[in-house]
Amino acid sequence: MKKQKTNSSTTEFSRRQFLGRAVKGATLTALFAGLPKGWVGSAFASDAPESAKVRFGMIALTDCSPIVIAHEKGFFKKYGVESTVAKGANWAAIRDSLSSGDNQATHMLIGMPIASTMGLLGAPKKPMVIPWLLNRNGQAITLKADWKGKVGADPKALKPMVESAKKLGEPLTFAMTFPPGTHAMWMRYYLAAGGVNPDKDVALITIPPPQMVANMKIGKMDGFCVGEPWNARAIADKIGFTSLTTQEIWKDHPEKVCAFTAEFAEKNPKTVKAVLKGLHEASVWLDDMNNRPEQCELVSKPTYINCDKDIILGRLLGKLDYGDGRTKTDELPMHFSKRNCNFPQPAYAKWWLTQFRRWGMVSAAPDYEGVTSKVMRGDIYTEAMKEIGVTDRAQDDSGWEMFDGVKFDPKGDLEAYAKGFAVNSVKG
Repeated sequence: MKKQKTNSSTTEFSRRQFLGRAVKGATLTALFAGLPKGWVGSAFASDAPESAKVRFGMIALTDCSPIVIAHEKGFFKKYGVESTVAKGANWAAIRDSLSSGDNQATHMLIGMPIASTMGLLGAPKKPMVIPWLLNRNGQAITLKADWKGKVGADPKALKPMVESAKKLGEPLTFAMTFPPGTHAMWMRYYLAAGGVNPDKDVALITIPPPQMVANMKIGKMDGFCVGEPWNARAIADKIGFTSLTTQEIWKDHPEKVCAFTAEFAEKNPKTVKAVLKGLHEASVWLDDMNNRPEQCELVSKPTYINCDKDIILGRLLGKLDYGDGRTKTDELPMHFSKRNCNFPQPAYAKWWLTQFRRWGMVSAAPDYEGVTSKVMRGDIYTEAMKEIGVTDRAQDDSGWEMFDGVKFDPKGDLEAYAKGFAVNSVKG
């Protein structure tokens, strides 16, 4: 076998090339040492989203605002996200568009990603994640105008009417927007606190948020739970009044989320973090009360909520007119950033799972810890916020008390809590 000749000129060139590159690298390092970290990173190890184009789903509710504002005010664009916002007809359509990949992120009821991850209540089993809570508060229980003066804030006043209608074979009808969602849980909790079983004593139906007012107007329902502005709209149209706001049921409760499929989040971590950064800036902007008139100008457009901006604005400013003579300044109107609003708290998923259990949506004890850790992704949230210098948000495992005096401890016996309500539909 012939020995290969070594070309001395080639060897010498390789040595010179190596040394030159090393010197050049050292020089560049020295040059860039004084530059902002973000500039250097973006020039050489890009932090740009893997998937720049992101289509967001939303439903016509005031709490879609962080997504709309981040889109309209250029906060998504600032972080390299080319956003499109698409209004969905109902929550099932929103869920399906996320599952299929038509939408990459979506405005969602907090219970929906939990139900989809578990494959509950007709949802195809599709793991989803919540790395961001969009808002707190801002929903209400609306009752038909005929009940003004008969029912106020206490749901116990409903029980005689419920029993009378049930005996006649014409049960009262109450509506929510989606079975595992927030409005369903608020309505169920409210009725049960009044001694009414929502599964046995009344008809509980599903109506998309923008259709609530029209359905009450034609006499299809006696009460409903939905997000704003549709409770305020029912009062403006003189067809209903507010019994209670949901923040009166649970102070500073979580409400909507920005959800992704687990698959998309895993494949596109930089995209998800860019979305969260844009949402953060939008949320801080929204919590400046001086910006709320402009917020309403933007979200009231037909492409988004399609409702008079002044009807949206009132409750956002804490002007609470119940529509039955009661008025007050709401100390806890809808908010989007302050009071650790956006951290995806594990405690909230655990509470939702107890309610799935309470109402027979699962036939045995759910995997409280396992499902919670899969869905509530505080790790993604924390990493994204750290990159923009937001370090004052954290996990909070403290409990709370609901309006009926029942306390929830996320570190306690969750099964005992779920089964401990006098009114329930527990299975197994």
